[in-house]
Amino acid sequence: MLDLTNAAASQPSRDRAAQRRDPQAVLAGENFPVAVRILPATTRRHLLALYTYARYVDDLGDEPAVAGPGDRLGGPAVAGPGGAPVADGSGTDADAADRLSTLRWFAGEVRDLYDGRPPRHPVLVRLAPTVAACRLPADPLLRLIAANERDQVKSRYADHRELVDYCHLSADPVGELVLHVFGAHSPERVALSDRICTALQIVEHLQDVAEDRRRGRIYLPADELAAHGVAERDLDAPRAGGALREVIRVQAERAAAALDAGAPLVGQLRGWARVAVAGYVAGGRAALTALARSGYDPLPGAPRPARRDVLGHWLKLMWVRAG
Repeated sequence: MLDLTNAAASQPSRDRAAQRRDPQAVLAGENFPVAVRILPATTRRHLLALYTYARYVDDLGDEPAVAGPGDRLGGPAVAGPGGAPVADGSGTDADAADRLSTLRWFAGEVRDLYDGRPPRHPVLVRLAPTVAACRLPADPLLRLIAANERDQVKSRYADHRELVDYCHLSADPVGELVLHVFGAHSPERVALSDRICTALQIVEHLQDVAEDRRRGRIYLPADELAAHGVAERDLDAPRAGGALREVIRVQAERAAAALDAGAPLVGQLRGWARVAVAGYVAGGRAALTALARSGYDPLPGAPRPARRDVLGHWLKLMWVRAG
């Protein structure tokens, strides 16, 4: 799922477990340190609540075992379906059916929040003030859960269209929620944000080809892998071969085009919204630059963008005349 602070993952993938335990550090310093550090405290708090929600949902769908809410958030452990704990923290892998059941239970907890029932889960207790203050709709929050539900039953994607459809669940809701936080939501802006977020999700997939493969998932179009003669076992190699690099290059070009198509959103925004969204676009562009520098080979590890590239792209975006 798309990280809220997304796409220019300046920390290698192997550090993500530590990052998730400290969302403040991620939001302030991972992908766009210049803009987010200077956001007003209230806005930063709302974004942290969203980040914590998104990361927790992602962990429920991705991790072999997720630390209980008490371990992660300082709150009491919360029972899952049938009274079972959400996770016992023992490191025992839960099968996909168990994860799917837990995700559906958590979706019910979100619906209860919107039905006026006081939240019990620590993640939702933290999110509830943001839901009220920013008038967050339920649909984007539930779509993030639906993306993880899909991950339990689908691990391959036939073509680019299927991947874009997945991004509508896993990534686009993040941008819509961020626009609500900044009070900048409109149908036109959401459409532009969707292009940005889909691009950022694709970039993240390209960075994490090896990590996703270890999880048993492939977020590259199967038809294009087959057309280039790339077998699934080729994703297990220490370095990408020429054919796989070409597939990744094509996906990167698509992501760059989608970022460009969504970038006019920056010109429509004012104030802190403009600062932050320019940062997300800049992070994506810097990540694409890093991927190109790696020769489109993410198998040794996620290519790490230089912060000077993030800042350079951000300054260019901020210089564009507001629309």
